[in-house]
Amino acid sequence: MGIMKKLAAGTALAICAGSAAYADCGIAGGNISVLANDFPALHAVVNKAEECASDSVTFAKNHTAQHRDIQVAALTAEPAEYTTAIVANSSIVPLMNGGLIRPLNDLVAKHGQHLKKNQLITIDGEVMAVAFMANAQHLVVRKDILDQVGMEIPSTYEEVLAAAKAIKDAGILEHPFTMLTKSDWNLGEEFVNMYLGHDGQFFKPGTAEPNVNNETGVATLNMLKALTEYSNPDFLTYNTATVAPIWEAGNLAIAQMWGSSMGQLLDDEGSTEEVVANTVPVGAMTVGGGTSPASSLWWDGFTIAANISDEDAEATFIAMVNGVSDEMVMEGDNNDKAVWLMDAYQPGMAAEGISATAAAGAEPYPMLPYMGLLHAAFSAELPDFLQGNESAEQTLADIEAAYVTSAKEAGFLQ
Repeated sequence: MGIMKKLAAGTALAICAGSAAYADCGIAGGNISVLANDFPALHAVVNKAEECASDSVTFAKNHTAQHRDIQVAALTAEPAEYTTAIVANSSIVPLMNGGLIRPLNDLVAKHGQHLKKNQLITIDGEVMAVAFMANAQHLVVRKDILDQVGMEIPSTYEEVLAAAKAIKDAGILEHPFTMLTKSDWNLGEEFVNMYLGHDGQFFKPGTAEPNVNNETGVATLNMLKALTEYSNPDFLTYNTATVAPIWEAGNLAIAQMWGSSMGQLLDDEGSTEEVVANTVPVGAMTVGGGTSPASSLWWDGFTIAANISDEDAEATFIAMVNGVSDEMVMEGDNNDKAVWLMDAYQPGMAAEGISATAAAGAEPYPMLPYMGLLHAAFSAELPDFLQGNESAEQTLADIEAAYVTSAKEAGFLQ
């Protein structure tokens, strides 16, 4: 799957150039319905696609944080409840496993000739999605608060712990640090990132057998636990929607956030000049003496449902191509809402964390058909350890047992 690594490693540093804008979508008719996650960059894309609605073209959209949970059932229906699902590295896998999205080669040839090669997510020769943005989790810091305690911007998680301790000990903030540790997919992703930072391999080579119940897994859990001790006791409720306003209110000094959130933290809405002026996105940390960033690289892109008419598929593709156009990037403050893959994108401060994380060699999130099952096991089993209810060794054994059960049910293990 070389296209994934090439895309993820190469797209955070987009080059600026001009390209044709879309004034008229030219869709004869059809129904378009979008399922997407709920954050500003995706609103920008979908709102631009919605301009293709007309008397003969209907348009509906559902932005929800539960998109992963509902996408398979929604696209399994006959006809599918949505004509397109906006996906990322991980969420495309169950749709492909179920044959729920269609190859796009013909539509790309007809309506997407201008799309760049690294936007075409190609698997076994078939274009299965069109990527439009790169993403990664990385650190954001309050430079003024670090200055107050005489600390440099950290580059390792050990230095994050030292800085958080200094800030707390100085009485500046009781809970200076947070990650996205809501006890759902988010928490599982924090284990994934930290395990990658420890150079961990999730599976035994060439198999679907889990490989996390080991010293690397223990080190990963112990670092996550140490970090949460500087977080609010409610950390198991913390996702992007929760953390961003806390940052903007000036109640955090260091946070692990998605790059796609940086535009919100760096604009002049919902915060103060003092907070915004001292908010600095930096690359993902290393950990445990390793050299790989404790993060994973991502792309977001759109797919087209299999269980819909060809007319609706074509209408949806044209509208979504309009949604990911250079014109969209150049409108308003859209440029800074994401690290876009389109030519019109001009990297700014909001892109610096993703760019640094990619340049440091972060690995793409594994696009393996059984990775989602392991990720779900992380999400389910980690809270007991982080709340002090069981040992690291017991938690890792529970993770592997939960994964093995689900992998056998799915036919990945005998």
